Amino acid sequence: MRSLIMLLAQASLAMASIVGKITEAATYPMPLDGFISYSIEFSSFPDFAGNKSNPNEFSDNLLENLGAIAGVKPYIRVGGNTQDFAIYNADLKIALNGTYNLSRSADYPTTIEIGPSYFESYSTWPNVKFSHGFNMGGNHAGEQKQWDTLLQTAALACKALGKDKLYMWEYGNEPDLYAGAVRPSNWNESDYVAQWLNGTRNVFSVFNHSCPELGNDTFRWLAPSFAGTNNHLKAPVAWSDGLNEYNDIKLFSSHNYISGAETPGVTLQGTLMNHTNTARSVDAHVAENASMHLGAGIPYILGETNSLYHEGRPGLSNSFGAALWAVDFALYSASVGISRVHFHMGTDYRYASWQPISTNKTSIGTKAPYYGNIAAAFFLCGNDTRIAQVPLGGSEVNPAIDVAYAAFDAAGKLSRILALNLHAYNYTLNGTGGSALNPVPRPVRGYTFAGIHAETTQATLRRLHANGSDAITGITWDGWTYNYEVDYGKPVRLHNVTTGETVQVVDGKVDIPVPDSEAVILDFAPQG
Repeated sequence: MRSLIMLLAQASLAMASIVGKITEAATYPMPLDGFISYSIEFSSFPDFAGNKSNPNEFSDNLLENLGAIAGVKPYIRVGGNTQDFAIYNADLKIALNGTYNLSRSADYPTTIEIGPSYFESYSTWPNVKFSHGFNMGGNHAGEQKQWDTLLQTAALACKALGKDKLYMWEYGNEPDLYAGAVRPSNWNESDYVAQWLNGTRNVFSVFNHSCPELGNDTFRWLAPSFAGTNNHLKAPVAWSDGLNEYNDIKLFSSHNYISGAETPGVTLQGTLMNHTNTARSVDAHVAENASMHLGAGIPYILGETNSLYHEGRPGLSNSFGAALWAVDFALYSASVGISRVHFHMGTDYRYASWQPISTNKTSIGTKAPYYGNIAAAFFLCGNDTRIAQVPLGGSEVNPAIDVAYAAFDAAGKLSRILALNLHAYNYTLNGTGGSALNPVPRPVRGYTFAGIHAETTQATLRRLHANGSDAITGITWDGWTYNYEVDYGKPVRLHNVTTGETVQVVDGKVDIPVPDSEAVILDFAPQG
């Protein structure tokens, strides 16, 4: 990385062409703890977590890193499409037996049996809370083995999680897409609500019998886990039809993907590294939340999200540009009242933050999106932190590409500013990922922030950096690497990356240079 002096010299002509004004924290939303959390595909969970005899320590190291920053390890939702395929087999000697049907999906098995040892995976990560996803999609049409699966796994899940490991329960994944697939085409919200209430009431009876020590306070659900805001079933209608009749839904959960892996015209710059696109997608959830008047007692979360549905696209979802998108997506969501986000992952998924094991498709390792998760978690850290987007102006500003956020502490004092330069810069020729490098120098843009009233007049710069938006390796956060091959995912400070840069606040203003395809956090915390 170039030194700050060199970057300032490069950006001197452009400095102050992009200007942001910091305003005092007032009623900015306050996210829940563990805001950066994860959703793990049901069929992939044993890969990510391991079992009692062979826990996946690499995964746990990556979770520990986030916990050290955020103060709590990420909450883990175990679910996704495959939770609605899972059938319990008490005689199965392995955790999960899955068969792939390539006409349905090459990414996960669609015929699945799970055995008793599946639930060992809940015991491998210390100080992590989980939600367990029950099969609703298959529980219909008189299929006794599918209904039995619900009741049998409820008994096993409540014992495996207990009070200490329990986050929430979930019944069904994306039921707004069931009609015409696993339900009749005329299946509607009232039908869904009736089935959901019947299933959860039966689970409640199992809990009372199998785990009476848990008590009623642990019977809490995240729901409805719809795929989006405008599918066959509508969440406001389901809510008004009595989904929360028993007041046991504690988190209102919806899902979000910016676009699809096979969608024509999807690009890094136009789709992911595009704040306008991201804001439009999140704002649909903000509008849905406002329409239902859930109140402060039921936070609205994104229980499953990531860049491109159908597990992401190579070269896009696993690139540094996707890491920058993850920062923008998380912080914008926090700034508009989304209370927590769960980035979805699965074995061999292109958008995963890490690959938990080596397969014949993918090597074990930390992926680019994880670095975006780390940077966002750092920006959000601290008790009662509130986030606001900083409006940018100036002759060179592009609101789709130039983005900034401010973080305020519990007392309303400015803690951090993030400048996010989403101008795509490919370090390989034409972004092809080949050996030929881009001969065009990487542009550096100047950002000025005014109205700064912080505890100190000096800020430390912490950079989320890679050689370009198309990079899939060589990524660092504030000089730290979390790569598997370096120290099994534990943080290691690299000595060939510039760190410790500082800038002065003069008359309430600060100027910083940000190369294209980079994020920089100005940290106003006193340095020890």
